[in-house]
Amino acid sequence: MRHVEVYREQGRFCGWPANQGLWSWGGVKANDPFEVVVGFSLAYMKLDVVNTLHRIDRNRPGSTVQARSRDGGDTWILETDKLPPGPPRLFSGRIRFDDPNFGMKSHNSQFYLTYDRAKSWEGPYRLPLSDELGIQARTDYQVLGPKECLVFLTAAKTNGKEGRVYCIHTDDGGANWTFRSWIGPEPVGYSIMPSSLRLPSGRLLCAIRRYEPGEGDTQNCFIELWSSDDVGKTWTFMNEPTTTGQHSGNPPALIRLRDGRLALTYAYRSAPYGIRARVSEDEGVTWSDEIHLRDDGGEADLGYTRTVQRPDGDVITVYYYNVDPMGERFIGGTIWTP
Repeated sequence: MRHVEVYREQGRFCGWPANQGLWSWGGVKANDPFEVVVGFSLAYMKLDVVNTLHRIDRNRPGSTVQARSRDGGDTWILETDKLPPGPPRLFSGRIRFDDPNFGMKSHNSQFYLTYDRAKSWEGPYRLPLSDELGIQARTDYQVLGPKECLVFLTAAKTNGKEGRVYCIHTDDGGANWTFRSWIGPEPVGYSIMPSSLRLPSGRLLCAIRRYEPGEGDTQNCFIELWSSDDVGKTWTFMNEPTTTGQHSGNPPALIRLRDGRLALTYAYRSAPYGIRARVSEDEGVTWSDEIHLRDDGGEADLGYTRTVQRPDGDVITVYYYNVDPMGERFIGGTIWTP
């Protein structure tokens, strides 16, 4: 495996790729480069922040940016001002889910669309049911057909706190959406930040970031896995593939490799801080021992992975990271062979 830097700048705080999304296109034909785009937040560091995990200067402006690679993640270029400004509005028309250059970004209670590999975005549009459910969205969706899609989101719990995972469904290109199902019961802690995939059999899998309070100051932070055999109408608990350390844990990134195995990446927020992975050879029923992609994190403020497989069979996992508690947070990547 080898590590790359997606974006790093002294004094800046780069964070949370899983909040914004990662997309890939191309790489099938010789003249069609394999492009990867990752979104992330860009802010300023504030070293004397106390009682918080994130050393951010809240008095200076932040922004949402993206970085692009045309060589499978070896080199990256920063791109800014791609998301259109303004308040979210109602979507009208039809989404072309089968467009080869399509992508969708979901964030908070709004979403954006692209048909040119994230060179430009349409939106922002209001996510359906956002007022009723108190949505805290991150990008996760499964295209089921030219006009059909499932979008996986997180709603507020009945007490108003975060959160509980559910999915919504459209079969008319986004003109109408319906609530599909909750994924799992309402937790005492939280169930947030899903990462889904669809198997060749049609079965859906959804990995979820979980937190439950423990005794004293301890935290039970882990990832759990659910499956559905009826296109997301009902869900069955499968297992807990891994723990994710303390400090509220970290979200999963679940992909299916071309050889049929599954790869699950995540950050570990206890010492040694870093990025880890597990692999399944039986579609998520059992999982391998941990693969330590890197263990050189300076403190727990890291992770939020997103992962895609390259045409050469290797995998690129992108995350935010630090190697020094008092140093900048940067967007890094690890290219590895599962």
